[in-house]
Amino acid sequence: MPAPSPALRALLFALVLLAPVAAGAVQPEEVMKDPALEARARTISAELRCLVCQNQSIDDSDAPLARDLRLIVRERLRQGDGDEAVLSYVVQRYGEFVLLRPVLAWHTAFLWFTPVLVVGLGGLALWAAARRRRPAPPRGLTAAEEAAVAELVRRAESR
Repeated sequence: MPAPSPALRALLFALVLLAPVAAGAVQPEEVMKDPALEARARTISAELRCLVCQNQSIDDSDAPLARDLRLIVRERLRQGDGDEAVLSYVVQRYGEFVLLRPVLAWHTAFLWFTPVLVVGLGGLALWAAARRRRPAPPRGLTAAEEAAVAELVRRAESR
């Protein structure tokens, strides 16, 4: 059998590295028997941040606190809460930091608009730098230069 190409090897290596990420951290004993409720639990869990890992959803985190949050979400769904009610309960208990996508409100405006401000200021700085690099517009000749040019033209015409 011929050796796999370097591209195929790289693809296989990437798949092996990404396989644990795709699996998620939900344990079999956490999975709800009702597939519809489980799907809702997964959707809600994907919107909640692991407070230990901070850049993972609770659905992807192996941290014990993330597991506790997943169990809370599933318990609230079993009790008949709607998706928004479950999210509100978790936010009320742990604060807005638990949301992977923060709400747009006055108290989070700095968080939402700082990237826009930074990009705008960066663009303004680039524009100012480009303007400084432009050559100066040509200026008019002085009286002495005009006299010298006129003398050169007169000599060239007399030849």
